[in-house]
Amino acid sequence: MTDTGEREEGSGESESPARAGLSLPAPLSPLPSGGGRARAAVLLSGRGSNFVALADACARGEVPAEIALVVSNRSDAPGLERARERGIATVVLPSKGVPREEHEERVATAIEAARAEWVCLAGYMRLLSPAFVARFAPRILNIHPALLPSFPGLEAQHQAWECGVRVSGCTVHLVDAGCDTGPIVVQRAAPVFDGDTPDDLAARILEQEHVAYAEALRLLLTRSWRVEGRRVVFD
Repeated sequence: MTDTGEREEGSGESESPARAGLSLPAPLSPLPSGGGRARAAVLLSGRGSNFVALADACARGEVPAEIALVVSNRSDAPGLERARERGIATVVLPSKGVPREEHEERVATAIEAARAEWVCLAGYMRLLSPAFVARFAPRILNIHPALLPSFPGLEAQHQAWECGVRVSGCTVHLVDAGCDTGPIVVQRAAPVFDGDTPDDLAARILEQEHVAYAEALRLLLTRSWRVEGRRVVFD
């Protein structure tokens, strides 16, 4: 997760990559046939700064993909306006008071209608059910503001600062049915300086997040890869 907020109801347990639909033939080369641009849907609940960084990297040609759709469970998410400014289609699907299965079906239907091949979480403050993950695995990506497996869950930057680590950072990983437990694609480090506040550290990590997400998607789209345990291995 990258945006401040609280995740809503979760699965309550962590599943292995195999149970979450991540037991995969190797290697994978997920670029569309003919070398075209992949289509991605972004799910967000907040400001969408990682979405903006990813969309702009795609627009510059640094990532062979296009953001086909932005979905939010909050109508007031600032990321929606950032998407509209870029001419990207948006859909608001409120989750409050909606049964989880029903809400996820609406989200999945929107993603499939947009013909998105990848799903990128950018501060989406909901844990995805095993059924949803299996429907789109292995092409769901998330970014987390810590060097996983350290400091999973909420307020990872504050967790790292409070524990006194000298180096923190961010992780882009494939999503499985657990909380921040999926195979790691890319990590980038950020130093922790004496005198830092949690906000100082969070801002420094965010700079690395904006680089890491585009780097991870580019690698997955341009290199053959396979999952080995909790890591993504590029051939």
